[in-house]
Amino acid sequence: MIGVRNQDQRFRLGGQELKDRMTELLPLSSVLEQYKADTRTIVRLREEVRNLSGSLAAIQEEMGAYGYEDLQQRVMALEARLHACAQKLGCGKLTGVSNPITIRAMGSRFGSWMTDTMAPSSDTRVWYMDGYYKGRRVLEFRTLGDFIKGQNFIQHLLPQPWAGTGHVVYNGSLFYNKYQSNVVVKYHFRSRSVLVQRSLPGAGYNNTFPYSWGGFSDMDFMVDESGLWAVYTTNQNAGNIVVSRLDPHTLEVVRSWDTGYPKRSAGEAFMICGVLYVTNSHLAGAKVYFAYFTNTSSYEYTDVPFHNQYSHISMLDYNPRERALYTWNNGHQVLYNVTLFHVISTAGDP
Repeated sequence: MIGVRNQDQRFRLGGQELKDRMTELLPLSSVLEQYKADTRTIVRLREEVRNLSGSLAAIQEEMGAYGYEDLQQRVMALEARLHACAQKLGCGKLTGVSNPITIRAMGSRFGSWMTDTMAPSSDTRVWYMDGYYKGRRVLEFRTLGDFIKGQNFIQHLLPQPWAGTGHVVYNGSLFYNKYQSNVVVKYHFRSRSVLVQRSLPGAGYNNTFPYSWGGFSDMDFMVDESGLWAVYTTNQNAGNIVVSRLDPHTLEVVRSWDTGYPKRSAGEAFMICGVLYVTNSHLAGAKVYFAYFTNTSSYEYTDVPFHNQYSHISMLDYNPRERALYTWNNGHQVLYNVTLFHVISTAGDP
């Protein structure tokens, strides 16, 4: 009897663990559907999600037709297929932003949260940084599910405080603006040490050239499909947004573009496929209003509305791994799916 009870308990715990992993996969299937690419494959994957969810629910009551190991293998295979499908979606032009998905309400009005844009699909850690100046505490949650529940996290204490909310996690390191300076800091989570820091030449800081909402948002770091970027401005550029490619190892500027768009008139900005997208406000009624194309050094005005549900965005960042926008909106951590006009690549393409 003891062995049966232990086995039953193992199935219940294992079933709950897999159910949590399935919950984390569901937003990804929604992202894929937004692209309207390879529709038959996506429909089939969604059906597999439903079937597995049903099996996981049944296991709570009885052991059912599948063993724990069998279900675990099926979930892992489904994860791989979903992410492989996402990787087939090529770069493209932003044409739509979905309704917001509120993940959690936590912290003050201002802050940032993110996942590692370069991590493998099995790594779903979430980093959380509350506040926009003089902060040093970074919380690292094991999974998105743990972040939602507020459990299973560790704390990193940065050796130097941050300014603004334009931080980004890229390949195991945090890139952020050192408080009261134009210095970029690269902090490595595993070694808990600063690997490199460097001044961004001429960049304004300390609320000299912030976004429209202020908050020491002079320097904003981003990652897209092509690498690491910094968005800022200088006196030489008369307060217009400058986009610079950064070398992630040395933090040196590789190349810069003057977009001609005044930074103080921008609510927030994000990069997708080498294109800088700028919102016209951080308040209700905001929309994506301006796009600058680094590959052609050209720009256009756009009209891509999105629902600013909580009326005060202080962080907006694109994650190329998940094809989603991460947002901090008045103390709420929010996701948006994006729709791109794009070309799908296949294995046979040159």
